[in-house]
Amino acid sequence: MSCHWIEPALLFVCLAMAAVPGAAQPAPPFVGTDTCAACHEDIANAIAKSPHHLVDTDKKRGWDGRVCESCHGPGQKHAESGDAAAIHNPARLAAAAADRICLTCHLNQPTHIGRLQSSHARDAVACTTCHKVHANGPGGLVLRKAAAINEQCAGCHDNVWAQFQRPNHHKLPEGAMACVDCHNPHGSIRPAMTQAFAANEQGCFTCHGDKRGPFAFEHAPARFGGCATCHEPHGSANPRMLTRQSVQYLCLECHANLPALNGTRTIGVVPPAFHDLRSPTFQNCTVCHQKIHGSHVDRDLLK
Repeated sequence: MSCHWIEPALLFVCLAMAAVPGAAQPAPPFVGTDTCAACHEDIANAIAKSPHHLVDTDKKRGWDGRVCESCHGPGQKHAESGDAAAIHNPARLAAAAADRICLTCHLNQPTHIGRLQSSHARDAVACTTCHKVHANGPGGLVLRKAAAINEQCAGCHDNVWAQFQRPNHHKLPEGAMACVDCHNPHGSIRPAMTQAFAANEQGCFTCHGDKRGPFAFEHAPARFGGCATCHEPHGSANPRMLTRQSVQYLCLECHANLPALNGTRTIGVVPPAFHDLRSPTFQNCTVCHQKIHGSHVDRDLLK
């Protein structure tokens, strides 16, 4: 910064800025994509085939012809010296710093709306942990095949992947579903980063729409606790993917000895209650209570 022909009142400020280490200095100028491609031809070819190529061609974004420097910063110093330390490498930055670069463009996109509050962000899982920014296709920026997505998620969530090996499970190991069908890896307002559906309801209803209310007579766990109150979403030993091996044990967690309306006999399960579990008739609750998710006609969820 030149200090010639400066008013006396500003001269002191100018000299002070020049003397203070770390004071704001003009950023090195940009060199453009063509200069970067001279050394990094393979990366330039890969990014030309990826969604990030839009940054290089869309003038509204303000980076036309400088796609590399939109993430790596001004490249003149690096281009002249060849020093890797003279330019930013998001893959080697701390998670918060790498995310800050990505969220410069992606912050207000619908799929990233919960990124800052997501468990991935809290656990310092950077965008570059899952995404190879320069590439597309298999193993690249955006994974398209369910099997590839599941393999990547299982790399960290091996305990969850083990649940899919149980006898009854959603068809992820078979490649018929992907983790992102139910979860938003970039963040969600719901627990476990599950996908929101309709008015922020359970993502389960995307496939199981017949279980969605509102019902005239609702089952409280389905209304307030969600599907995972009774079901294991990843895998279970129960054919209905329940959290217990049989229906009766699951129902009894809430429905033990309940008072009868007439005051003479309980309708619970402890003898001599009406639902006496010593009788095979009452050992499968859903034989009678068939509309356990909710009913439009019966308050006891019988039909």
